[in-house]
Formats: sequence, structure tokens, C-alpha cells
Amino acid sequence: MTRWTPTDYNPDDFANRRHIGPSPAEMAEMLKAVGADSLDALIDQTIPAAIRQDAALDWPALSEAALLDRMRQVAAKNTVMTSLIGQGYYGTVTPPAIQRNILENPAWYTAYTPYQPEIAQGRLEALLNYQTMVADLTGLPVANASLLDEATAAAEAMAMARRQSKSRADAFFVAHDLHPQTIAVIETRAAPLGIRIVKASIDDLDATQVFGAIFQYPGTYGHIRDLTPEIEALHATGALAVVATDLLALCLLREPGAMGADIAVGSAQRFGVPMGYGGPHAAFMSCRDDLKRAMPGRIVGVSIDAKGNQAYRLSLQTREQHIRREKATSNVCTAQALLAVMASFYAVFHGPVGLRAIAQRVHLHAVTVADALRAAGAEVAPDAFFDTITVKVGVGQAGILAAARHRGINLRKVGRDRVGISVDETTDAGVIARLLDAFGITDPATQATAPAIPEALLRESDYLTHPVFHMNRAESEMMRYMRRLSDRDLALDRAMIPLGSCTMKLNAAAEMMPITWPEFGALHPFAPADQAAGYAEAIADLTDKLCAITGYDAFSMQPNSGAQGEYAGLLTIAAYHRSRGEDRDVCLIPVSAHGTNPASAQMCGMKVVVVKSAPNGDIDLEDFADKAAKAGDRLAAVMITYPSTHGVFEDTLREVCDITHRHGGQVYIDGANMNALVGLVKPGEIGGDVSHLNLHKTFAIPHGGGGPGMGPIGVKAHLAPFLPGDPRDDDSGAVSAAPYGSASILLISWAYCLMMGGAGLTQATRVAILNANYIASRLAGAYPILFMGNRGRVAHECIIDTRPFAEHGVTVDDIAKRLIDNGFHAPTMSWPVAGTLMVEPTESETKAEIDRFITALLAIRDEITDVAEGRIAADQSPLRHAPHTVEDLVADWDRAYSREQGCFPPGAFRVDKYWPPVGRVDNAYGDRNLVCTCPPLEAYAEAAE
Repeated sequence: MTRWTPTDYNPDDFANRRHIGPSPAEMAEMLKAVGADSLDALIDQTIPAAIRQDAALDWPALSEAALLDRMRQVAAKNTVMTSLIGQGYYGTVTPPAIQRNILENPAWYTAYTPYQPEIAQGRLEALLNYQTMVADLTGLPVANASLLDEATAAAEAMAMARRQSKSRADAFFVAHDLHPQTIAVIETRAAPLGIRIVKASIDDLDATQVFGAIFQYPGTYGHIRDLTPEIEALHATGALAVVATDLLALCLLREPGAMGADIAVGSAQRFGVPMGYGGPHAAFMSCRDDLKRAMPGRIVGVSIDAKGNQAYRLSLQTREQHIRREKATSNVCTAQALLAVMASFYAVFHGPVGLRAIAQRVHLHAVTVADALRAAGAEVAPDAFFDTITVKVGVGQAGILAAARHRGINLRKVGRDRVGISVDETTDAGVIARLLDAFGITDPATQATAPAIPEALLRESDYLTHPVFHMNRAESEMMRYMRRLSDRDLALDRAMIPLGSCTMKLNAAAEMMPITWPEFGALHPFAPADQAAGYAEAIADLTDKLCAITGYDAFSMQPNSGAQGEYAGLLTIAAYHRSRGEDRDVCLIPVSAHGTNPASAQMCGMKVVVVKSAPNGDIDLEDFADKAAKAGDRLAAVMITYPSTHGVFEDTLREVCDITHRHGGQVYIDGANMNALVGLVKPGEIGGDVSHLNLHKTFAIPHGGGGPGMGPIGVKAHLAPFLPGDPRDDDSGAVSAAPYGSASILLISWAYCLMMGGAGLTQATRVAILNANYIASRLAGAYPILFMGNRGRVAHECIIDTRPFAEHGVTVDDIAKRLIDNGFHAPTMSWPVAGTLMVEPTESETKAEIDRFITALLAIRDEITDVAEGRIAADQSPLRHAPHTVEDLVADWDRAYSREQGCFPPGAFRVDKYWPPVGRVDNAYGDRNLVCTCPPLEAYAEAAE
């Protein structure tokens, strides 16, 4: 009798063994609870048959080992050279401590946007450090917690200047030496808003004709100058001054705030964040104090908790687009939090002395190069510079560029007769020798010791004076500081984050590893195309797979957030209508749509018309048809989220699309809920003309505490000619600074598609729907489930209605904060319906974790019952005192419930329990007393007292 028993278990099946949480046996138990005979039967009950796709996704899956081997082969097709191209992107050294403990640490990269501050104190402190760093270096008192890239930050600053300017002019001045990609994005953003762009030399500025102006400091070709006279001239007419600047340069140069600038913008990329062929990188914005409530993006502020202890939170959230919709100041829904955290730790790691030393070394290397070239008879400009020079080479331009490439160096082509050179932190004597050799200079260069910065432009003020920038010189201390902050947070590496519409799924280690390889990380976005053959292959194959998944014919990978994708999609529609000589400007948007939708439409110059919802949460078809008819030949688009934001598949989708097309409009299907469609429904086959995909949701890019994100757009063939172009080209319609946006993280989604395979992606969608229906079924007796499909099923998320509990004094906030005691991040609160919780478990959560979450919610429901039946008052219950801290546990206990109930409710781990570092945060206090830079050390002592 043989002991050998054959097995069909495949340990290399990534989709079913690693990514998808429930096992087949657990799925059978869940289907029984749901009341479905099989997974196929559940899907048939959930998704209308009329929209199901016919052809299966059929590419084979790779194992993790095979994927990494494929990635190595593709990476080898990229050629990593020393890129001295500059133009806003520079070589930098990521301290290994930051690479290992932040960039490669799931405690940091799997965290969600810190809307629940009690479980986000670590990342909030890191972002507060970032704000302090930016405010100090730019010399302006208020900074936000990052934007998407320098070009979009500049465009946001233009819009902000228009809102705040006292000038009645309709033009915005753009200095001719702004980075070209920044000019391109500004022009894209200005056109639909009716803003006239005046591009000229700074010397030709007429301040009486503009509401604002933007200057590059240092300029794209290296020039530095005192901007005080120009800024004073602008202020005399009520106009605002924006300065696009460089944080490393500001370690030596007089800061924009000292020149009177109103707003400063730029990129923090060279503070330890690899170029990554374009991103992701954290952009910054800082401003005068009186402009802070008009500043777009997120602002971390200092508040207090229920005991008066100091606590951080996102301040002024009522400015954000998901609340203000078409009245929002911007549609930025994705910051670059993870990259801002990296940049802030770079500043903490080096401190002001280290940053100044790096800046001086960079500058003197640039002077060394300039001196050697001048000594050899070359014409070098400018005379005053920080790190960038241009060399006039005449007809020898092509030869010099080729000679430099032959020596492993990329230079910038400037006009027809010059080359640009930007040295950086990675430049050393060897690089300088190879560079000069390309110009035929073989003698060793003499290291410069005197600066090429005029005395009047040298910085006089101190910066980074807060103790946090002086405490972490030793790596041991730095490592412990990063660990302390991460321990304060609840990220996906600790527990399920059941956020509806945010799809917090597994970000597998194998998907993440390649982005830190130098073959992908060290490429400049404007390097010659033949050096990026590996990126070209990866992006082309990802594009093919996304087209197969969506039913669209073409994709643009440029938008670097979901909101940017929406914006780019609507711009594409608008350009299509213009090409046909049609003046269409009405956008129909259901009341249930994502909050970014109306903000994006407004930014594109469209008039938003809101469509009602039917009682079951569907689009009110009669109201939609009526408003489409009234719009008539002015109907530009309809924006639909499918499945709906209410978490159901509407049967009327094709009819909505048909009505839109009959009136000549285009259908924009928001891809935020694509996790319920992949492999089952193709939006491009059911009436969609354009969709954006949130790669940071459906396709496994991690949220990183609120970014990075990517929002590429897919379009049908008739819209393909109108997609965003290369930001280096005139009239490109570019929406981001780099041609492929945050290109390096596209590798994550590509790896996800390769390891899952077509069948694995489809199964992931099916299990996501199963998990959501399992939660809805288990909770249905305890909580009202707000919207169900016509056959009693939800899609990939469900909405729990907590409004009935308000009559007993229990709020949705109480439930959300109580879940923290159970060791969970709260679901999405009060959206799309106020007073509700929207739950999305994703396919990656195991049955055990989902059951733990259900146990927690059922225990909370029992506590609500205790309040409702008078056994305890709402303000004395654990619901109102949640979340409970260690300080609560050890303090004198005089509450109407036990320590056990308060601190160890059902569902909470006992040995590995998560303890929030602060109690419930006072939101109103933080908005009334806005402090958004690091408070002095005494404030911590006062809070402790």
C-alpha cells in the first residue's frame, strides 16, 4: 500500500493561494450564509445578464518567482545613465534607512488617508514634519501635506491666485523660463477656465494686465534673480505672485517668502525620492497665512483629544471636493503622502546642517564644471546659478549630446545650439571628469571653492529649527523614531480596512519589489526613449491588458490620480466636441456620484446639472431623460459610477447610455468601482466612451497614507486622438508633468495583472462580491442595509444605515470610533449618504478577518441596544468614550461599564491589541485654532500636564 497521495494543490497559484482571502471551503460556508447555491449563481443574481461580457480574460498567470524573473528581463532593457537633464528631476540618494523602513515597509505604504485621526497619528506627524520643512524652506507660514507634481501644483496655484486676487484682469503671467512641462499643464488647466496665459520674459511683465504671475526660481536654464521688484509691482495692482522653486536650492538661496511671494510651489523629489521615470513625487505648496483657507490639498493641523492631550488631524476638511462637490477649491483627491513622508524623513535624517552641506556640494560641483568649460573657451550662462548651466555649442550640439551619452551621461538639449547641465546629489569627481571629457576637456578639473551666488541672494534666515530636525543623526535613533510613528497607526498590515469605494486590498510584496530596483527607479522621465525600452514594454503590455479588461481601444497613462483621470477624461470629451464644431458644456451628474465628479466637471468649464436618485438608489431615469432633453445640443457628457456609489448594479445603465448618445453626449463611466467589474463587465462594451481606472484601488497600487495614485483613462477609438499628449510638446493637452505620470508604480499594476492572470482577476471580482454579500447577509438582522439590487444583492460594497440610532443619541461617529477599540479602521463614513457606513471588504480579506469584523459590529449593535433600552445613557456608554487608550486603562475607573468591556470588546485581539495613541480628537478645536507646523517642544510638555 503506497503512502504517496497525488495532490492538485498548486502553491504557486498566486491568485487563489495568496491574493484571494477565503479558501474554497470557506467560500462554500459563506455562500450558505448568503443563500446562494454557488458563486456562479450569486454573480448571476447580482449582475444584470444584459451587461455581462462574453469573452473571458484569458492570459496565463505567472508565479511570484516567474514574475520577478520577467521583471528582471524587462528591467535589463532599460539603460541607466547619469541624467544631468534637470528640468525639475534630479538624481538623489535615498538613505537606506528610509528605503527599508518607509518605502519598503507595509506599515507605511498600506495605510489609508488619515481621515480617522486617532489611528493615524504617526503618518500625521510625519506629514506635519513635511509641512514644517516646506514652510521653513520657502519662508511662508502655511504649507499643505503635498500635491501631485510640480506642474499640477503650479496650475492649482494659478487657480488659487485667480480666486484670491483683487485684480480684475483675466490673464496670468508665466515667466518664459518656467519648466516647459509646467507651462504645458498650466495652459491645459487655464483654457477651460477662460484664463488667458501671457508667456514672456520676466523683464516684460506688465503687472497691471494680470491677476497673478508665476516665476521659476532658479529658472529652468539656471538663472537666479531677486524677484522682489516684480512681486512688489504685482502687489501694487492687487495681483498675486507665485514662485516655483527648489527645496535644495533654498538651503542656500534667499527664500521666496523673504521676497514677498504669496504662494510657493515645487517638487520634493530630490529629497530622497527616486526619479522613477516621472514619479511618484510629492509636490508642495505654501502660502501666506491669510490665504490658507483657499489652499487646495490636505493640511495637517494640531488639535486636542478628549482629555486635552495634543493630537493631529486633517484640518479644514470642509474645503475638500467630496463635501463641496462643484464648489470645491480643487478636485485633488490624491496627495502623494508616502512620498511626502519620505521627503520629510530625508530632512529629519540630514537636518539643516546636512541639507546645507549637500546643497553646497551640489553648487560647488556646478561651479567646478562651469569654470572648467569657461577655461576651455566655452560660452557658459548664466553667471549666477545654483546647480544648472547652459553651454553654447553651436552646430556641435548633436555631437556633444552623443559624446556625453557615449560616456554614460544624458544632457539636456536646449534650443538648436545649447546644452543644459544640471548637477545633483549623485554628482562626484568621476561624473565631472566624464562630463568634461565629452567636451574634449581631459585635464582634471580644479574643485571650486567660491560660490556663483550673489551675496544679496544668499539666504540669511534659519530653517528647520524644530528639535525634530536635530534629534535623529544616529541611525539607531532614526530607526526608532520611524518605528514609533508606524506603531501609532493602523494600516492594512495590522487589520482589515473596510472602506467602501476605496478598495484596500493586498499589495503583494512581489508586486512592490521592482520599483526600488535602479533600472526602474533611476531613469529620468525625459531620458532618450531608447534608454527606456523596458518601461515601453511594460507600459504597452499593461495598456493591452487594460484594454482587454475594459473594452476600450486606447489608454493614456498620464493622469497621476483618480481625480486627474476624471479631469483628463472630460477634457478629452470636450476636445472631441470642439473638433466637430459643437459647443457643448452641460454635464449631467447623478446625486450619488463621487464628489470629485462635479469638481472635475467645473474645472473643465462645464455646467453641472444634478440628476435625482430613485428611492432604491438608482438613477431616476425619468429625471435623467428630462434633463438630457433640456440640455439638447449642449449636452457634453454624463458621469456615471458603475456599479453605483450606492453599491448596486443598476439595470438601467444601457438606457442611460442610449439617451445620452441620442442627444450627442458622451458617457463617462467612473472607474472607482471597477473592482466589481473586472472579468465580468466591460464598461467600453456597455455604452461607455471613456473611463478612468483607479490603479490604487482595483489594480493593487498601495494607498500610501493618501497617495501615490494613478488614474489612467481608457477611451473608445473616436476619442483616442484627443488624449493628453507629451508635456514637452506645444498644445499637448498634458495634465501631468511627466509623459506617463507616476510611471514607476505602473509596474505594480502590471505585476498584479501578470500574477493574477485573466482567470485570477475574474475570480477576484467574484470573491469581492461574495465577501460584500456575506457581510450584508450577516448584518442584515442587526443593521438596515440601505440599498440592495433588484434581486436583493449588493455589489462589492454595502451601505449600513446607522441613522435610526440617532434618536437614541448614538451617532455614526460613535460607531466609527468604537470600531477602533475592536482593532479596525472604520468604513467610509457619511458618504454617499450622511449618517451611514459604506463597507467594502475586497477579495483579499480572509473569512476569519471578515468574521472578526462582523463580530465587532454585532457587539456594537448590542451596545446601541443597551442605550436604546435605557440600560445606559449614550453619553456614559463605551460608544461615546471610544476609542479607549492605555491611559484610560490604567487611570482611575469611574465609568458605567467595565474596563474589560471598554478596552477589550469582542473582536479585539488581546495579546496583539492595537492601542490608539490618543482619544477622540476634537475636530472643531483644530479648525478654530489652526496650527499646521510642528509645535514647539514646550507644547508637548504642556499637553502632558
